[in-house]
Amino acid sequence: MAMEWLQDPVSLVIAASVAFVLMQIRRWGKAPLPPGPKPLPIIGSMMMTDQLTHRGLAALAKEYGGLMHLRLGRRHTFAVSTPEYAREVLHVQDGVFSNRPATIAIAYLTYDRGDMAFAHYGSFWRQVRKLCVMKLFSRRRAETWLAVRDESAALVRAVARSGGEAVNLGELIFTLTKNVIFRAAFGTCDGDGQAEFISILQEFSKLFGAFNIGDFIPWLSWMDPQGINGRLRAARAALDRFIDKIIDEHMKTGKNPDEADADMVDDMIAFLAEVDPHVATNFTGDGGDDLQKTLRLTRDNIKAIIMDVMFGGTETVASAIEWAMAEMMHSPDVLRRVQQELADVVGLDRNVVESDLDKLPFLKCVVKETLRLHPPIPLLLHENAEDCVVGGYSVPRGSRVMINVWAIGRDRGAWKDDADVFRPSRFTPAGDAAGLDFKGGCFEFLPFGSGRRSCPGMALGLYALELAVAQLAHGFNWALPDGMKPSELDMSDIFGLTAPRATRLFAVPMPRLTCPLYGGATSVCDLRSR
Repeated sequence: MAMEWLQDPVSLVIAASVAFVLMQIRRWGKAPLPPGPKPLPIIGSMMMTDQLTHRGLAALAKEYGGLMHLRLGRRHTFAVSTPEYAREVLHVQDGVFSNRPATIAIAYLTYDRGDMAFAHYGSFWRQVRKLCVMKLFSRRRAETWLAVRDESAALVRAVARSGGEAVNLGELIFTLTKNVIFRAAFGTCDGDGQAEFISILQEFSKLFGAFNIGDFIPWLSWMDPQGINGRLRAARAALDRFIDKIIDEHMKTGKNPDEADADMVDDMIAFLAEVDPHVATNFTGDGGDDLQKTLRLTRDNIKAIIMDVMFGGTETVASAIEWAMAEMMHSPDVLRRVQQELADVVGLDRNVVESDLDKLPFLKCVVKETLRLHPPIPLLLHENAEDCVVGGYSVPRGSRVMINVWAIGRDRGAWKDDADVFRPSRFTPAGDAAGLDFKGGCFEFLPFGSGRRSCPGMALGLYALELAVAQLAHGFNWALPDGMKPSELDMSDIFGLTAPRATRLFAVPMPRLTCPLYGGATSVCDLRSR
């Protein structure tokens, strides 16, 4: 009888209308919700999901304002698109908005939020973040930073081997970041193991972004027309098999995490619950003792944290490097100015090394401008732990809040009329954006987020970005293939976890140095045959 009533369309409309009226009665006396598209009964604004991208939300913000409300099924969703509202969420009420929302797929694939990226704010999250900052991404992990230098050299070698032909620079850059993170996590660049893990990573990425009706209308979660549930179980089982084997091998080796060639798995095994805390390595200094006493990880935690590192450190950094090179090729005057600075500071008898980076102020302006226009993650996701009011508007507990960093970086109120133009000189001492940094205190410029949930791997990512861009710009002159003019270069992007270029960047390198470089070669030209 009940099922017959639910199948009656008229009854469904009546039930939805009653529910809507009851919700409105409950809201009497509260601050209003922000403006936004008018929702339909039951499904809300779910017909607009194709517009919930960085560009789509920026366009909607022009109509509804810097704080916009959408109802997706039963879920309240808010889009923040201006620096003023970003400050309110990420600074003034940072403690309230320090949770991260997770879809059904994300919760399952992160072992019920057993990672750092999606764990709710609390004691466990604080301890894991401390582990990441002090151990996994620390400058004291010399092996990780060495991997950046080694793989940047390998990138230069690969480019030099082109023999004057166009290279798929985007693909070579992705290989650089993939190898760095794989070496940092597992201590090796094993080809077979890497290929297997990358296939797992790709399936995770697809499942993270897959549409699941249960995320928006929970009482329909039993529906699975796309077979998502089976794919989720298979993907997590594949990760279990892959990383359990690596953990077992590392435990047999018993490497001390303080050894120079220790990797991230070695670091985390010291906190593994199945390791006797009286036998496990005790860290000294920099707060390590406190971590050793309070943090216990499971194998599932280690797997989830490794996935965080892989997702957070591969595509994000690769996309930023590729965008920086594309923007300079699209604006040749900027590339020439960068190359002149490199010639003046470094000279043409060697390539760039780490100690040069702090002497290249205009290169750093190029990096800043790239991050402004192409933030590594265009939409930052937050969730509030309690009812609150933002800018006079009500934000109910458990709402999903999307900080549109891409739109904020192009806000005309903050960045003038040329907000969409690549102009690194704005960050020079004489520029209108002089003094702005990306460490989280300038809310018009948030490529790494702000507050408690800011990116813990910022220093490592910046190092890889600056070193790769500097070596590519200094080692080669660049031309576009097939006589393409700079103005004809496709500068569109696609939406995902990141916002990478819609097409890979192809370019023709021409060596500009006459010096010993890498692998015993006498010049860039000699590297072609290696």
